[in-house]
Amino acid sequence: MIEVLAKLGRGPVFLAGEVLECVITFTNPLSASSTSASSEMLAWASAQIHCQFHASENRVALPPSDGSKHDVQAENETVFVPNRGERGQCILSTPPKILFCDLRLDPGESKSYSYCETLPIDGPPSFRGQSVKYVYKLTIGCQRVNSPIKLLRVPFRVLVLHGLKDYHFPQDEAVAPSNPFLEEEEGLKKDSRLADLATELLMVATSRRSLHLYNISNTRGKVGTFCIFKTVYKIGEDVIGTFNFSEGDIPCLQFSVSLQTEESIQEEFQHRRGQPISFSTHARHQEACLHTAQSSFSLPIPLSSTPGFTTNIVSLKWRLHFEFVTSGESAGTCLVRGSQSEAVTWTGVEQMEVDTFSWDLPIKVLPTNPILASYVSQFSSTNSITI
Repeated sequence: MIEVLAKLGRGPVFLAGEVLECVITFTNPLSASSTSASSEMLAWASAQIHCQFHASENRVALPPSDGSKHDVQAENETVFVPNRGERGQCILSTPPKILFCDLRLDPGESKSYSYCETLPIDGPPSFRGQSVKYVYKLTIGCQRVNSPIKLLRVPFRVLVLHGLKDYHFPQDEAVAPSNPFLEEEEGLKKDSRLADLATELLMVATSRRSLHLYNISNTRGKVGTFCIFKTVYKIGEDVIGTFNFSEGDIPCLQFSVSLQTEESIQEEFQHRRGQPISFSTHARHQEACLHTAQSSFSLPIPLSSTPGFTTNIVSLKWRLHFEFVTSGESAGTCLVRGSQSEAVTWTGVEQMEVDTFSWDLPIKVLPTNPILASYVSQFSSTNSITI
């Protein structure tokens, strides 16, 4: 028996273009109750990253694919197919890397191997939507002699930040600040600069603030104004907005604000022409606001959510969806006097005419630092199997 342990040192979330590093440890466990412990042999082990794409047959019409020919594995086959047996299509993969050939482990002995690979910068982000899914996995395949291949899959999440692909790092390393007491490999040095550049680009894009004022009106007149200071955010930030109903002509009884994503399939891949867009709500605020002059809301963008993106098949956009309930009467008729005595009690009317209308405000949501997103990831940094 051999235990195979794969560990992602920095966490299970990465930016496209970063270097993924995984330490894979092979151990022949020494059992205290065993009296006949012996050496174990593995013929080979290899590792490869791939992105698996899956689409709903009821929503997406894809051209036929012949990628299912590797679903069945012969007893002694030695061909390493990382996505064997998985649903969907493999749309992206890195070249496989051999970890070792002919490994012998004595009882209690362990050997570790480091796998490093740059994530393709032009791939899609990780996404689990109602119509399509993009799932990234690192697959480690290993095989005993005359035995079937065993696969250890390590799922991880990829965030895509547009603009990194067009950036060219300076060739003269002397101008870049460095620590002379540390020796860094060229790949790790570039990876560190890539993460710093992404953080800087995100900070510049999401720190710009300017006053955006919108008049809220229906067919009968003005209800109020809405104020928001920016429309570009990172996942993990809060979307904050304020309402001013004091200058409105139509009384607003209730409002709700929903933070939503809209998932739309490109026209040429739609299962049927003109099919509806899929919406998902990530946060919601609802409030009764009759006789309220000002109000506000704060909606958090979950760190586990997917920033907006577009591929040749699907597009994901973010928006704020507003719903307003207004009175069909004047503000004075919303209250009635309950007593003629000196102590006056005002109570709400039992029935009143209302109007409802909605409004959508597009916003832009970008990725964040992948280390922050790792804290709430559903994926584990450590995965293992026993052979």
